[in-house]
Amino acid sequence: MKSRPAKLRQFALAIGTLLLLHGTVHAADPAHTTLRLGATSGPYTDQLRYGIVPVLEQQGYKVKLVEFSDYVRPNLALADGDIDANLFQHEIYLKRFAQDHQLKLSEVIKVPTAPIGIYSKRHTSLDEVRPGATVALPNDATNMARALGVLQEMGWIRLAADVNPTRASERDIASNIKQIKLVPLEAAQMPRALEDVDYAFVNGAFAIAAGLKLTQSLHLASVPDSFLMVVAVRSADLDKPYVKDLREAFHSAQYRKALDERFEGYVRPAYLK
Repeated sequence: MKSRPAKLRQFALAIGTLLLLHGTVHAADPAHTTLRLGATSGPYTDQLRYGIVPVLEQQGYKVKLVEFSDYVRPNLALADGDIDANLFQHEIYLKRFAQDHQLKLSEVIKVPTAPIGIYSKRHTSLDEVRPGATVALPNDATNMARALGVLQEMGWIRLAADVNPTRASERDIASNIKQIKLVPLEAAQMPRALEDVDYAFVNGAFAIAAGLKLTQSLHLASVPDSFLMVVAVRSADLDKPYVKDLREAFHSAQYRKALDERFEGYVRPAYLK
């Protein structure tokens, strides 16, 4: 019978062999071994859960996911140090929110994004729009501007010629071509609003979380790079080892595998194409 020290040496040898076969495991940031990652409930929390958390845990991190149901608290929680990174917003929203609230937050990396779409439970086509039709759109400034831009592309409204498209509001509508009635609502309420309006702009994350399929949308907006979702951290932490490890996790084969298996149809940034 082998002695206990012999068994321990044999176990250590086996572990060492596995490391040689599968590559060196990166040490976790010794100053930041527990990571709290925030995201809106639904597909972005799931992207972290299935594609990123396993990679970080293999590196020695303990990871806690914190779910949010709105677009305000995730950045405030990040700035206050309650979480270490978040995933729920696009570049334009991040920059505007940080400026408006005087927060020092920075983008780490862009991630695959479920596009904002127009959905309806009353109509099967955008061609059915009639004067007086109600159209719900997000009431936060950045996503409202995005929705108004889409309505202009569709020919339903015309914005003033001199308006900044990233800051457009209802006041900037020069012509309401289809005579629609706009109903600004909190983005998270859009899926429920489908019972009460003719059409609604539903952000991809909230659509999927509510059981809607992207293919059910009557129109999916295009997604320029500035509207791809981003991972954000406090600017002071941007060069810390844990942020480097977090960024590299999005380049990993395991993350790409999770995308292929669970997130079909998402618009991917260039590094994942």
